[in-house]
Amino acid sequence: MYKTVVFGGSGFMGSHLADALNEAGHYVKVFDLQESPYLKHGQEMVVGNIIDERAVKDVIRGCDFVYNLAGIADLDDARTKSIDTIKQNILGNATILEACVELNVKRILYASTIYVYSEKGGFYRCSKQAAETYIEEYQRRYGLSFTILRYGTLYGPRSDQRNSIHKYLHQALTEGRITVEGSGDEHREYIHVKDAARLSVGILKQSYSNTHITITGHQVICFRDLLNMIREILKNKIKVEFIEEKEDNAHYKLTPYSYTPKVGNKLTSNRYTDLGQGLLECITEIDEKQNRRNPGQV
Repeated sequence: MYKTVVFGGSGFMGSHLADALNEAGHYVKVFDLQESPYLKHGQEMVVGNIIDERAVKDVIRGCDFVYNLAGIADLDDARTKSIDTIKQNILGNATILEACVELNVKRILYASTIYVYSEKGGFYRCSKQAAETYIEEYQRRYGLSFTILRYGTLYGPRSDQRNSIHKYLHQALTEGRITVEGSGDEHREYIHVKDAARLSVGILKQSYSNTHITITGHQVICFRDLLNMIREILKNKIKVEFIEEKEDNAHYKLTPYSYTPKVGNKLTSNRYTDLGQGLLECITEIDEKQNRRNPGQV
């Protein structure tokens, strides 16, 4: 049985990854700033900060693989917290790299973003580009194997208001409207978080060592079409309003790609969650949470 650490394992993507690793036969250590509400049998919780060198070494010791999903993952948070973003996303990652080298980890798998291809993304993009560069240099200098996972737009259960799909569905269910910055012409390749987690475990095959993998959805969808899909699912009772986007908006419109020397292969699967079914799953989860908070309301 492999032993694997998931830094940031209490969060949205991290908790699903921990579950997928369990299903693949791994014993999983979940390391995060707070306890995971999703902890399962075969998962060990460790509360700590990735810039704490001793805590990081202690949790990695005896493990085969390390996934780093920790740090600031929201573009808007990073825009206003540049120093925290540097500490968590760059220094924290370097702390993990040092421990992996010292403790002879088989491979580190790093959660990056498709924004590394872009001039958008602000401080978040900067931190991910820097972290990738450090990982590549650790491989050259110390032989530490890596896989860099560049995730697209994730959605699914266990998300919160920092996730765009969750935010819009929550607003639709609680306010009867969706307010969106932009024109509605933006395009995204949404991928269900469980599909992304499953692919992230499959990447442990040796053939993916020292590679850069992009994980996004199968279908490019115009944002206006996505909102119309949500309206239809909710019986056309939702009002959609587009407002002018902020001048310093760090999100891309049609594509994250700009000409930069960042090469990676895109990974997809023939087995994936249909977007409509995934939206229904999210709506059900949000609705159940609202009913628990407000019992007796119709």
